Amino acid sequence: MTRPRLTYFDAPVSRGEECRLALHLAGIDFEDNRISPAAWPALKEQMPYGALPVLEWPGHPPLGQTNPILVLIGRRHGLHPTDDFEAARHEAMMQHVEELRHNVSPTLRMGDAEKKAAREALVAGFLPAWGQAAERNLASAGPFFGGATIHIVDIKLHMAVRWFLGGKVDHIPATVFAAFPKLMGVHDAVRDHPGIKAWYAK
Repeated sequence: MTRPRLTYFDAPVSRGEECRLALHLAGIDFEDNRISPAAWPALKEQMPYGALPVLEWPGHPPLGQTNPILVLIGRRHGLHPTDDFEAARHEAMMQHVEELRHNVSPTLRMGDAEKKAAREALVAGFLPAWGQAAERNLASAGPFFGGATIHIVDIKLHMAVRWFLGGKVDHIPATVFAAFPKLMGVHDAVRDHPGIKAWYAK
């Protein structure tokens, strides 16, 4: 292997897309190894934690788990704070995004009636509370989490908000985070960043 390889499903979503965007913004020439859901069962036991994404870096064992992958890319390429306390603050918000996914993702596997009830409960309680916690930890000046400069945490927040904005998550309104202007501002600033636009223009 002569260049890094990122393995994830062949879809522009979630944890894998965060890592692709981070690698692209970092200017890293990487192999974008996209697999089909049908191919996954045969590969699952070969992955470090039985999950995707996985980053393979020349000279190192495969690295699993999204946040460590993002932090590695960020530290090496100026997309994560060098100050240890500020880095920890960014990583706390990244974990906050994972908590959002841990609460919503189980509903993807529910039947229609159970899904409707579970998601309506999320809209009534967890999701606005999650948005409020995110909002109070964002920089007042913006447009990004820490101010004027994009970091990996911003990519992660962008992907979390984007998940709902399309209106395709049944029983969760696309406006679920509309009451949080700083959070929405991070989403928009990442969407409009030249590097992000360049990735989707490919």
